[in-house]
Amino acid sequence: MRVYTKEEYEQKKPELIEKIKQGAIFIYPTDTIYGIGCDATNPQAVKKVRLAKGNFARPFSVIAPEKEWIHRNCELIGKEEEWLEKLPGPYTLILNMKSINCVAENVTTNDSLGIRIPGHWCTEIARLANVPIITTSANLTGGLFMTSLNTLNDEIKKHVDFMIDTGDIKGKPSTIVHLYDEEIKVVARN
Repeated sequence: MRVYTKEEYEQKKPELIEKIKQGAIFIYPTDTIYGIGCDATNPQAVKKVRLAKGNFARPFSVIAPEKEWIHRNCELIGKEEEWLEKLPGPYTLILNMKSINCVAENVTTNDSLGIRIPGHWCTEIARLANVPIITTSANLTGGLFMTSLNTLNDEIKKHVDFMIDTGDIKGKPSTIVHLYDEEIKVVARN
C-alpha cells in the first residue's frame, strides 16, 4: 500500500483519479473518520472492499459526485429535499433509488442507498472521477473505526492500493438518516 500526504495527492491527482476509475481500492480522510472506498459502479472493486472489511451482507453507502447525481438517481420528495439541503455535512441519507443501475449490484441489498456528500475536500474525488465512491469506515466490520494511520488494521492494508493520510481525525461516524419510509429515523453513531 502506497501512502500519500495531502500535498502528494494534489500533485498526483490525475494519476490517482485514473487508478480509482480502473478499480483501485483506497483509504481517504473525510469530515468524520477515514473511509475505505472504490468506484461504486465497478462490481469487482466493490467485491474487494467487501473482502477487505469482511462485510459480505451489509449495504455500503456512497459519496455522490454532486447533488445533481442524487436528483437523477434517488427519489426526492419533501422531507428528502429538506435533508439534502444539509449536505455537504456529516450525514448519510438513506434514500430510495430511482435507478438501481446507478451503482454496482453488490453495493446495496435492496432498493435504497446511503448517500453522503462530506463537508470535506475528499468530495472532489467523486466529482473528478465522475462516479459515486464507496464510503464505509476503514476497519474490519464490527471493529473500531480508523482515526489515523496508526489504527489501520493490518488485514485491511493487504487489500488497499493507496491511502491519503492527513494525520489524526478527531471525528465519529456520520449520522444515518433513514428517509425511505414514511417515518424519518435518525441514528447517531459513536
